[in-house]
Amino acid sequence: CRYSITNSKLLTREDQSTIQTQTLATIGYMAPEYGKEGRVSANGDVYSFGIMLMETFTRKKPTDEIFNGEMTLKHWVNDWLPISTKEIVDPNLLSREDINFVAKEQCVSFVFNVAMECTVESPEQRINAKEIVTKLLKIRDSLLRNV
Repeated sequence: CRYSITNSKLLTREDQSTIQTQTLATIGYMAPEYGKEGRVSANGDVYSFGIMLMETFTRKKPTDEIFNGEMTLKHWVNDWLPISTKEIVDPNLLSREDINFVAKEQCVSFVFNVAMECTVESPEQRINAKEIVTKLLKIRDSLLRNV
């Protein structure tokens, strides 16, 4: 995920400085409000983090060829999540032959749920960074107790 904010300092005639900000976001990771309104916020970072979680656990990039038009990585995960986590998770991370498959599958499912909470369309309704950390720590602790 590439996302950066660059500041450049410009000098005016009266030797006063002006800050000019340019935000660069990668297609597929940027929050809808940035694409529509150019609005940058911590909520946008949460959205990008959610996409990155999906990419990490599916091993699919939001820019992969299978995602075009209305089908996005987010929609693909959302469509499969209630049906079967094993259909979307990277097989290198989870396979039926794994010891403690059920506990691991449940953990991955919870991670995908966190990712979905991160990528809610409305920035005001997204989970915040502190809640993300709390939920991911609970998922980790639950997995460690069950394996």
